[in-house]
Amino acid sequence: MAKGDDLKVIIDASNVAHYGKGAEGKPSLKNIISAVESLKKLGYEPVIIADASLRHEIDDKESFNQALQEGEYQQVPSGTTADHYILKLAEEENAKILSNDVFREYFDEFQDINSRRIPYTLKDGIIDIGTSSQPKKVKNILQKITSHVLSEFEKKNMDSYRQKKGRKLSGIAIAKEAIDRINKSQEEGIEPKLEGLFMKLPLFEKVMNMVEEAEKTSDFIIFVLVHPKDYRDAVKNAGNIAVTVGDRLKLDHAPLVAVRNDLFTKPGSFELNIIYSDEILEESPFNVNITINDHDYAFVKKNSRNIASTVAARLGTWKFPIVSVKPSMLLEKPGHFDVLLEKGGND
Repeated sequence: MAKGDDLKVIIDASNVAHYGKGAEGKPSLKNIISAVESLKKLGYEPVIIADASLRHEIDDKESFNQALQEGEYQQVPSGTTADHYILKLAEEENAKILSNDVFREYFDEFQDINSRRIPYTLKDGIIDIGTSSQPKKVKNILQKITSHVLSEFEKKNMDSYRQKKGRKLSGIAIAKEAIDRINKSQEEGIEPKLEGLFMKLPLFEKVMNMVEEAEKTSDFIIFVLVHPKDYRDAVKNAGNIAVTVGDRLKLDHAPLVAVRNDLFTKPGSFELNIIYSDEILEESPFNVNITINDHDYAFVKKNSRNIASTVAARLGTWKFPIVSVKPSMLLEKPGHFDVLLEKGGND
């Protein structure tokens, strides 16, 4: 724990007070006082929360009750489960929790318990503050939502690119992969839409409506799918990739290379979705409305553009669908969401 952080730490007073007591021992007020002093030395703001029974069990009832009356300590409201109260308060206050209780029965409701909880040891009346675990990634809610969105599009007869094994990211690797796939499609006449090849193989004849006049004679669109962390570097290579592919394949016009943030691609790797230009959709025919639980709302809303980018690149649409995110009290648990497609730009 770093000194000086302006962070509250909730002391699970009952857990701390009971630490180290024998079979006949009483919970110790000194344990709580030691915890408060140690946290303050580290620059933290302790908040002492006790369950309703502690004041009847503590070894120094008079001092403990006085601290309650003066507001130094707080008691969980009657009829409320102490553990749940502490976890909910920590979530609301973005606070840590000093406790050796792992709160296992609340894992489904509070998915960040391990990263909030600070363990401790106590020896000779001195408490040693441990460190909380690094936050574990919740099963990737963004990937889960995006997969569901793509499935909804497929129900409306729009095929989507499905990820193959990611390849190590570099400009030359992208160019080589694009050349190999285009050659393979032309030599073998393979026709599945958006599976790294093409929907069909006739020469480009239609005029694209979504790009500048100078670009409208490009035969192919190469969507380069990269992790958001790699986006800037991939964009720098886009022009050279287009020229390299065009020259090697002796194309009349270099392909368009569009780099897209992709939620399924691991850092340091890439995927390609290569499409004939006349198969590209200018706009997504459907926009995406996501209703989600309060726990995940802020995170998903912050990353809604990455959802839109992933969907656009895998469907083969030039412009992103509009992705709206709103919370719902009816979706109570983390990970719960609903998706509704709404008619979009092709009306």
